[in-house]
Amino acid sequence: MHKLCLLLLCLWEVAGAVTLVDERKVSVVIDKPPMRIITLLPSLAETVCELGACSRLVGTDNYADWPESVKALPKLGGLYDASVEAIFRLKPDLVLAGKSTRIIGRLESLGIKVVALEPQSLEDVERGMHTIAKVLQLPQPDAAADRLWQQAMQAIDQSAKKIPLDSQGVSFYFEASTGGYAAGEVSFIGGVMQRLGLRNIVGVSMGAFPQINPEFVVRASPHWLFLAEPTAVALHKRPGWSAMSAVKSGHVCAFSASQGNMLVRPGPRIGEAAEVLVTCLQKASAL
Repeated sequence: MHKLCLLLLCLWEVAGAVTLVDERKVSVVIDKPPMRIITLLPSLAETVCELGACSRLVGTDNYADWPESVKALPKLGGLYDASVEAIFRLKPDLVLAGKSTRIIGRLESLGIKVVALEPQSLEDVERGMHTIAKVLQLPQPDAAADRLWQQAMQAIDQSAKKIPLDSQGVSFYFEASTGGYAAGEVSFIGGVMQRLGLRNIVGVSMGAFPQINPEFVVRASPHWLFLAEPTAVALHKRPGWSAMSAVKSGHVCAFSASQGNMLVRPGPRIGEAAEVLVTCLQKASAL
């Protein structure tokens, strides 16, 4: 049995149908290839498109903006405010949603198939690619998912070779969103950074995306600060941060909105995200 099946999502095909147990541990049967798909996380739309099925999308969440073609699709809300009525009017034969999406039960009560996927770790991202390839009923789903995954991993490994010598193996803090929510070592962002050879100050025991006290960061004194959320750049307002060596030495990467979006999406662009991270390291080292 494929090792991915042993982790969470056991998948198999019977008489042209695909049966799976999603991240809610709910069994879902996909009787035929879905041709009208709605995604309620940006990373899910990106994965569908990178697997060659973008034309099957009929709607997305409010934040999906890549590739360019998805911008024109109906926008249906987010994790907490997606519109059941708007989704129902689009007559989807499948909704790919985040596990914490509030309306899953209501959609299922209306007879709409829902598969819940909400990757947090790199392992989750790989598994999600295989799941979506299976759900799409691609001719060789595992091969298609493997290609997509390997492309991302190769891109990360190529980026790792470009890290300046003075940044290799150093510690970092990655703020994924406002409110001090950090990317921990076990998150997919943490996994990318680990593959780049960098050391996360937010350890395994703290979870994937914990809310961090600013004083914790000051005490840990990371060599680098990465800020995915553009509004999180006012570091001088955080007690003690202006005195941190990372701030004084200019070891701060504050990304644009589009870059920040890419960095925090657990999908096929994690290889590109690695390149963005390394480019910032290179610019700082060149100063």
